[in-house]
Amino acid sequence: MKILTINPGSTSTKVALFENNSGVPEPVFQKNVSHDAKDLAAYKTVSDQLPYRKEAILAAMRENRVALDYIDAVVGRGGGLFPMEGGTYGINAVMLEHAQKGANGIQHPAQLGPQLAHAFAEECGAMAFVVNPPDVDEIQDVARMTGLKGVYRMVHLHALNLKETAIRHAESMGRNYEDCNFVVCHIGGGISVSAHQHGRMIDGYDIAGGEGPMTPTRSGSVSVANLLNYMQGKDPESVRSVSTKSGGFVSHLGTSDALEVIRRAESGDRYAAMVWESMIYQICKCIGSMAAVLGGQVDGILLGGGMVHSEDLVKKIRQQCEWIAPVTAYPGEFEMEAMASGAIRVMTGREKVKEYTGKPVWTGFDFAS
Repeated sequence: MKILTINPGSTSTKVALFENNSGVPEPVFQKNVSHDAKDLAAYKTVSDQLPYRKEAILAAMRENRVALDYIDAVVGRGGGLFPMEGGTYGINAVMLEHAQKGANGIQHPAQLGPQLAHAFAEECGAMAFVVNPPDVDEIQDVARMTGLKGVYRMVHLHALNLKETAIRHAESMGRNYEDCNFVVCHIGGGISVSAHQHGRMIDGYDIAGGEGPMTPTRSGSVSVANLLNYMQGKDPESVRSVSTKSGGFVSHLGTSDALEVIRRAESGDRYAAMVWESMIYQICKCIGSMAAVLGGQVDGILLGGGMVHSEDLVKKIRQQCEWIAPVTAYPGEFEMEAMASGAIRVMTGREKVKEYTGKPVWTGFDFAS
């Protein structure tokens, strides 16, 4: 069983080919295909890049003598879709339409994932899937309410890594994900903190909306009063940028490189040290809140993402949070493996493939009308 996975990013597309080895995806080929920013700028929309990116992927595969023969499934990173339950979805016409136009209003290269997967699957006669896209929304009703009538919470998280980390950890315990409660964090350029109860991600911080801890590039949660003061004389787009692109480390220290921040802190830069410590402090606060969401019934606190390579970060989170539950580190990202694993679970009958209907999983409270 061979699975091709495709993960489009802002200036590159990650491609990997896996073989199924007793339910575990074993990499046969991996490549980060770079794209010139000037070439991408020539396209009006993200979806217009489809032929360019497809040809770049094909060229990389030809260069490395990777054939499209005998591929059983192609999995694309999801994006541009309406909120849905977690799981593995077959790519259908509705999903393709929504990905093409960015139906959820967020333009991101990930929306090329379903389109590229479908294009390659048609070419090699394979099945096409999307696994736990960022649009996964399983939060419980009580978590949706805010203090403003008509304003309700939706979440955007690193669902693919979060759920895969939880699935793997449950298996390491000899249990099923659906039988466990976890607080799961993805700590990288963006930071997601989420509560998982019996196989559902019932709450988390909306990182696309500015919630949660500060990150290398995001401001994190800021009080409305402080934000209004900050906005004086600034246009809305520049303020939106600090929420997702130019906040956090970038705003304070002019860099998004966590290693540089750590080096500066260790060399005596008190500002860098305070920013680093504050980010970890905020992560710990968020972990505590998700533990409360789970009623203190937590089987483990799981840390994934690039910054988890930092021993200092893991040590400090353990010191603050291990009284809640054991803290386990899974450094780095395994999005490609996670996509392949989702396809394997469906193709081996461990999970049922889901259908994307295009209808959001939540459209409002019936009493609110």
